[in-house]
Order: sequence, then structure tokens, then C-alpha cells
Amino acid sequence: MTQFTIDVIETVKQIPKGKVMTYGQVAIWAGNPWGARQVVRILNSMSQKHDLPWHRVINAKGEIGLQGEGGLLQKALLQNEGISFKDNRVDLTAYRFEVGA
Repeated sequence: MTQFTIDVIETVKQIPKGKVMTYGQVAIWAGNPWGARQVVRILNSMSQKHDLPWHRVINAKGEIGLQGEGGLLQKALLQNEGISFKDNRVDLTAYRFEVGA
């Protein structure tokens, strides 16, 4: 496992209930500002194994990137944590989590 992968896992584990981070934001905190797509792959392959709150990571527009049932599940999980949506977007100014803040 690369250091970037380890850092992504640790960053995602820090996101508290009721907050979100973007893929790009996770990539920056994990040390690679151009690694947003790699964050997607890491979450896809490692979320279950490492019990990650994968649903708390969304795209830079505040939207859920998953389609179909996966996207519906992600939205439901976020809503269950108190996150609201307007026009299928999360207000990042209200719900964005900053590591170390």
C-alpha cells in the first residue's frame, strides 16, 4: 500500500458525521493535489475493508458522483446524518469538513 493510499484512508476516517469532503480535498490532504481520481479508486476498493465512511466524500460541485442505487444509498446516508440537499447538491460552505479545524 502506498503512502498516499494510507493517507487517504486516514483522512477519510476523520470526516465526522454530518460533514463531507470533496475527492480533491481528500487528495490534497493526502499529499497529492492531482489525485482526486485516485481517491475515487481507493474508496471503491478499500472502503469495506477499512470501514471507511465513503459516503461522506462527494465531488467539487457538492454532488454525488455515483449513479443508480449507489448514489441513492449515498444520499440517504448523508441525509440520515443531517446533511440537506438543494437541487441535488450539498452546500459545501455549510457541510465541508476541514481536517485539523
